[in-house]
Amino acid sequence: MQLTVESTSSLRFDDGTPVRAASAIAPFGDGWLVVQDDATHAAWWRGDTVTPVRVVDAVDGLEEFSSAAGTKHLKPDFEAACAITSGSVLLLGSGSTDARMRASLVTPESFAVADLTPVYHRVAEAIGIPVTRLNLEGACRDGDMLHWFQRGNAAAGTPTARVSVSLPALLSAFTGDAGDIKVTDTRRFDLGTVDGVALAVTDAVTLPGGRVLVSAAAEDAPNAIDDGPVVASALALLDGERVLDVAEIPVGPSGPYKVEGLAVAAEVPGGVRLHAVVDADDTSVASSRLALQVLVTPRP
Repeated sequence: MQLTVESTSSLRFDDGTPVRAASAIAPFGDGWLVVQDDATHAAWWRGDTVTPVRVVDAVDGLEEFSSAAGTKHLKPDFEAACAITSGSVLLLGSGSTDARMRASLVTPESFAVADLTPVYHRVAEAIGIPVTRLNLEGACRDGDMLHWFQRGNAAAGTPTARVSVSLPALLSAFTGDAGDIKVTDTRRFDLGTVDGVALAVTDAVTLPGGRVLVSAAAEDAPNAIDDGPVVASALALLDGERVLDVAEIPVGPSGPYKVEGLAVAAEVPGGVRLHAVVDADDTSVASSRLALQVLVTPRP
């Protein structure tokens, strides 16, 4: 697998404020929806303009959250985003606290929120971990199935894994009960280590042909909630439960990029161009967008 960083740019709203803590990106209308995991609004990026789109109501009157303000525990922590139609995107919380077990279905004009607590508990059971160690950071579509990825933490004994959920069943939770949604097809992955720190999935996209490309970070974090130093980021090519290839993302001027979101921008001969969004782990610093080209080995 050949990986090239073609360009980088900072993401700022039209009023100059930074797009914070970018955690996912998905096609949205005539642009892209960039999720901020510590805010009630996402960023609608369309060429030279970036505007806010509400994805959840204010929490205790707050629209943004941070460790410095003592409000991090209130953040919605939407970490995965999948386009449902050309004008709607499904956001999924990480599940790392009870408040983060929600989904939001977002359109340019509105949003709806569903409580998925029973589903998150089933995911933890399927992976074989306590629900307190959930950290679901990536998801991708394969037809009517949604593949949902747990970001592991080897130091805490938590595996990197994937489960599958029926997308129509998941969407039915917005008008009914999430109690009957089944979690299936659990798989675990070993993406390797960098300088002794395990790579763990941060997002996923389905490639033409059905294989899956995941972003991964080697972050020396103590648990599913707190951040830690990032040693490296990488992309990994998956085929079913097999890890076919892993390629490190070149280090940026300030160190490794913590890539947390991926979206396919275009197909190219032998591969794809991707939009990747980077969480700076600093609320005063604008998140970055990387334009990546990835060439993959064709199936034999």
